[in-house]
Amino acid sequence: METTNLERTKCEIYTRVMWYFRPVSHFNTWKKSEFYSRTCFTEEKSMNSKFIEEYK
Repeated sequence: METTNLERTKCEIYTRVMWYFRPVSHFNTWKKSEFYSRTCFTEEKSMNSKFIEEYK
C-alpha cells in the first residue's frame, strides 16, 4: 500500500524554551538552524562516565 501526501499528517515539533514549550515552526530562521544543528547528550560518551567507572 502506497502512501500519498494527502494521507499524511504534519507532525509539529516542540522544544522547551525558558520553562515553556514552543513549536519549532514559530522560530525565526536563525533559531531554527540552531535547533536542528544541536546534538543529543548521551551520558556514556561524557567525560563524567569515565570518572564514575574509575572510582566505583
